[in-house]
Amino acid sequence: MNRVPSPRRSRPDSGAGDRWFRRRLGGWIACLLAACLRGVGTANAAPAEPPVSFRHDVMPILSKAGCNSGGCHGALAGKGGFRLSLFGYNPEADHLAITREAQGRRVEPTQPGLSLLLTKPTTTVRHKGGKRLEVDSDDYRTLARWVAQGAPGPLPGEAELRALEIDPGERTVTVGQTLSLKVRARFGDGRERDVTRWAKFTSTDETVASVDGTGKVTVLGPGVGAITAWYSSQIVIARLTAPHPGEVPEAVFAESPRSGPIDTLVLDQLKRLRLPPSPPADDATFLRRASLDTLGRLPTPDEVEAFVGDPGPDKHTRLVDRLLAAPEYVDFWAYKWSDVLLVSGARLRPAAVKSYYGWIRSRVADNTPWDRFVRQVVTARGSSVDEGESNFFAIHQDPLEKWTNDQYYQFANLFARVRAKGWGGDPRSGDGRRQVYVESAGDLIQPRTGRPQPPAPLDAPPLEASDPRDRREVLADWLTSPKNPYFARAIANRIWAHFMGVGLVESVDDLRASNPASNERLLAALAEHLVSHRFDLKSLMREILLSQTYRRSSEILPGNREDRRHYARFYPRRLPAEVLSDAIADVTGVRDRFTELTLSDGSTEKTAFYTNSTRSVQLFDSAVNSYFLKTFGRNQREITCECERSNQPSLVQALHLSNGSTVNDKLRSPEGRLSRLLAEGADADRLISEAYRLALSRPPRPEERRSLLRAFAEAGPGQRSAVAEDLFWAMLTGREFLFQH
Repeated sequence: MNRVPSPRRSRPDSGAGDRWFRRRLGGWIACLLAACLRGVGTANAAPAEPPVSFRHDVMPILSKAGCNSGGCHGALAGKGGFRLSLFGYNPEADHLAITREAQGRRVEPTQPGLSLLLTKPTTTVRHKGGKRLEVDSDDYRTLARWVAQGAPGPLPGEAELRALEIDPGERTVTVGQTLSLKVRARFGDGRERDVTRWAKFTSTDETVASVDGTGKVTVLGPGVGAITAWYSSQIVIARLTAPHPGEVPEAVFAESPRSGPIDTLVLDQLKRLRLPPSPPADDATFLRRASLDTLGRLPTPDEVEAFVGDPGPDKHTRLVDRLLAAPEYVDFWAYKWSDVLLVSGARLRPAAVKSYYGWIRSRVADNTPWDRFVRQVVTARGSSVDEGESNFFAIHQDPLEKWTNDQYYQFANLFARVRAKGWGGDPRSGDGRRQVYVESAGDLIQPRTGRPQPPAPLDAPPLEASDPRDRREVLADWLTSPKNPYFARAIANRIWAHFMGVGLVESVDDLRASNPASNERLLAALAEHLVSHRFDLKSLMREILLSQTYRRSSEILPGNREDRRHYARFYPRRLPAEVLSDAIADVTGVRDRFTELTLSDGSTEKTAFYTNSTRSVQLFDSAVNSYFLKTFGRNQREITCECERSNQPSLVQALHLSNGSTVNDKLRSPEGRLSRLLAEGADADRLISEAYRLALSRPPRPEERRSLLRAFAEAGPGQRSAVAEDLFWAMLTGREFLFQH
């Protein structure tokens, strides 16, 4: 039973005492009000109420109020001398902080209303975090009851939260509609509980739907949105589909061509959203698109002519198979995976860089299944020069993944016995040779407990301390298992984003449970394809390249103008820096010369690894100096994140294309293609045809040809070279050349 204390207790006479009295008085008032609201405080009190669970009652209230968030007491250093574990990952430590620190002033079981746990968040006393709790709320009553019951801690053997459910889980809605979400928790002892009021709700796309703290959703616009509900470290998702206005005839979807499951799943969603698909791209556009995405280069004029003129019904299949078997495929995808694995001379000596890249390239050339590729990286050991994959541990000396604090140390302990000889001091000193090996003993200490955290992959049982195996083998087993829900989805999403321009999950690296895919069924199907084909990446690429979804044109229809995520049309995007550099070189016939590296200390050194015929996508070291590649946003390979690469146009890029040396010097070079054409006496018609075929992979349209012929005629013979240079310059700086479309 709670008692209201008498205000006649002695207090100091100082100003500090006045503040003490006001705080105590405010607390007494809050305590009295809480007691009246509960109908307690008299000899005729109600029967004893059920015990309050710290884990399942108190912690959710603190989490919903944001008390243990990173911006409040969940910060690394806490706030105002009070620190809680981030999002409540450590209830035992939180209980000690609340009940034992600050001389126990945060809870006063005999007078709950005086507890700082209640007076601070209600702002009865000053609270920098503002008001987080109402005195007359159910949450206040729950906290007061817990304090009055003696503030018990987490109970051993207490039933664990097994699952969350949300209702509705999936629904088609209309713009302007409102609905209320309900969240239920299922516990290990079979109990179910409505936890809606303690769940934290977030909208993944505020343009589609917003949600308030009670779970009330307001539909704001068309699209596919998701509302995440977080409770006690678990997340559940409600998916909402709001169709676009207007009607699309059923025949549009029924008659749309389909090449396989990808097209069916995309068209099903377009139908639900009432988004009409754009028509297929013409053959020349498709060839240019597929060649750039698969090989990183423009198709040659002869390749375009042969494909466009091929009458065979299976010509797309034959083209895709040829692209996937081309030697340029190896160059391009070795470069792509070198971005992910951070191959860079800023961290490694040249011999190690070459060995690391060489290992990656050989795996691409052999079409090594992705699970085996990853396993070899994770379990690498040996010399950094002789076993190139071991350089992964020179760059990634600390695991970066983090879920809960315990899971972080469990995961990190898998690498606790990995050692290296020779990576002290400057990594560029000597020949850069390092030896990676594994000790037979050694553990990482969990600072919270002072004991080793049993090593374990995420969501997997821990290893026995006496297990003699290389712990990374166990990690590789878990990581590459077909049952791992993250592994296949992550690489499937990355491959899809490369070819389609937009990932099913965006950003590509952000595969949190609270960041769902725009088409969950499609992502699941792509992941399943990889599993069933034993992680053969070429097999997945082939499915995408042969789909009607990939073949769709970038033409904008009135009904799909607003589409940004559902593939009603192909989304144009600027060519990556290396691909654009090579495309300019292919058109002009003049290659860049790469001879110098910039090291992490700002110094430079010469490299003999590259010849005058080296393409940009063959540069295995991101430290190679190139103003053009830097300006156009190449991946710096400092962290494993797609955000390291930028394909966004900028004013500096536009100025460089217009007035810089990359385009202008190559067009004027005596060794260049334009100089050779002029020396051969090519007439205006041939110059026009060559410019279009080389740069845009298509012949000029009749009106384009007539306009340009008129420009040559008006300029006269003496100005033929100047007009030709302007023509090629216009091709190389225009959007049709700069963008994948």
